[in-house]
Amino acid sequence: MSYELRVLTKDRKEQFEQEGYLIVKGLFTDVDVRIIEETFDIISRQAIPGHFEPLLDADVNDPLARYPRVMHPHRFNDTAKSYMLHSPVLDVLRDLYEEEPLAAQSMFYYKPPGSRGQTLHQDNFYLKVEPGNCIAAWTAIDAANEENGGMLIVPKTNHYDIVCPDQADQQESFTTHYVKPPKDQKAIPAVMDKGDVLFFNGNLIHGSYRNKSKDRFRRAFICHYANASAAQIGEFYRPLFRADGTEVDLGINPDGGPCGILFDMAYPH
Repeated sequence: MSYELRVLTKDRKEQFEQEGYLIVKGLFTDVDVRIIEETFDIISRQAIPGHFEPLLDADVNDPLARYPRVMHPHRFNDTAKSYMLHSPVLDVLRDLYEEEPLAAQSMFYYKPPGSRGQTLHQDNFYLKVEPGNCIAAWTAIDAANEENGGMLIVPKTNHYDIVCPDQADQQESFTTHYVKPPKDQKAIPAVMDKGDVLFFNGNLIHGSYRNKSKDRFRRAFICHYANASAAQIGEFYRPLFRADGTEVDLGINPDGGPCGILFDMAYPH
């Protein structure tokens, strides 16, 4: 039985399958973006143990110490959960998966001026969705480009195997894992406006630039999803959620992946 696309054209679906990514313009309205901005502005002024632990009062040189990423905000904030389950996003994911998507993770990045970027990596190294794969939905809350630390993608590496990463340069990256692109592939910028969403495959090699701007944040709301037919996922991403908000408990994937059990594979990005 063939799948009938609901919101994507055949060409857009083929682009995702061939290139490993797709940018959908304006998938979040100005009102959506403003609500997300206001929600995470409130969150930025407090500490939430296990989710957001900034150094609120310290005089620190690293802007990410004051504005670290928010992990799993859907677990403590209803607005974050509602946007993790945003219908326009789920509609695109349904076409990409050709089945129902399950929401596994949410994150929010403030990325203030001067922040380090994130070195190239692959998401399904961490989520370990099997069978199938994870897909990320990366929503620009600020316009993002090379100057303020926008996304880098390596097209067609969705066909590249998940590999054990090397050590990253932590002068430039706030994370430690680095995946070297194939010799014939180069990272390119994903230039985005507010409300645009970048969807990408869990094997796609991607990262982000350092924020070199003097006064521009590069805020982003990022969620990861699994296909409903998946049987396993990494334990840190459970429970998952259907579109109606009900929980789904996939099995825990015990596989150490290409690195065996030597790496802590919790929480990408």
